[in-house]
Amino acid sequence: MDTVCAPDVTPRHQLVVPAAWVAMLAVSELPEILLATATVHAPDWLLWAKIGFLAAFAGLALWWRALRRLRSYGLVLLAFFLALKMSAWVGSTAWWQDRFARPDVSFVRGFAGLFLLDTGVALVVIAALCALKRRPRNFFLTRGRLDAPIAPVAWLGIKAGESWRAFGWIFAGAAGVCVLFPTVIAIAPSATMIARAAPLLPVVLLLAAINAFNEEIYFRSSLLSTLNDALGKGQTLLLSAVFFGLAHYLNGSPPGVPGVLMTGFLAWLIGKSMLETGGFLWPWFIHFVPDVVVFASYALLRVQP
Repeated sequence: MDTVCAPDVTPRHQLVVPAAWVAMLAVSELPEILLATATVHAPDWLLWAKIGFLAAFAGLALWWRALRRLRSYGLVLLAFFLALKMSAWVGSTAWWQDRFARPDVSFVRGFAGLFLLDTGVALVVIAALCALKRRPRNFFLTRGRLDAPIAPVAWLGIKAGESWRAFGWIFAGAAGVCVLFPTVIAIAPSATMIARAAPLLPVVLLLAAINAFNEEIYFRSSLLSTLNDALGKGQTLLLSAVFFGLAHYLNGSPPGVPGVLMTGFLAWLIGKSMLETGGFLWPWFIHFVPDVVVFASYALLRVQP
């Protein structure tokens, strides 16, 4: 009897895609958002619950063949959340609080403490990616091709034959402007405030650079390098955009649904640049520009009368 070719019903299409989404949503900020909506404070054990879930998920992906494509994804997320837990523990110690979190600490020292912890998290994720992916270029920690062709997107006006050399600058500038307008409206900085904050500009640029690097490592590089082969480009970009957007619902600038939509769209664009250029430079720069506006707003608020 002749064998008839059946439609593609591989585990990738049957189970891998929904499993990746369930895992992401379970450990994202979604539980905290739902609790906050119900005016319930997130319990202290919630982060441990997410770590336990990821440990079980990673173990299942290692053991069950149908989910084996997601083992690196599960292990990297587990490393990320373990690092978050360690960072939270260090940040809660009396020694750390006394040096970096007192109400009277300076703008520079306060953010230095936050970014020492955050950079530690990024380094743990890099170590996990090195162990799983072997070479930095395999998780996009390389310059990339800056003039790589950009896949057409009709609703963004991107046509065939366009290059990231042009659209990288366009997207970075547009992202900065989109953050600038609501920031100016919310703060309404005076000339006096701007003059007082001006000496903090080098610090603002450094903080924006570090934050963009760290977040590109654990929000973008980690997911794109472990999911693209398993889910395909479209699903991977959408999943990483939702993960990043949800992370900005409660504490974004701006917060709430507008923050989710803005940062989610930015994450989609940045992820697209990472996959299509095969590197880190354009994603980092597109992220850096709006972060300059965000950290400048923090400096302005710090010096306001």
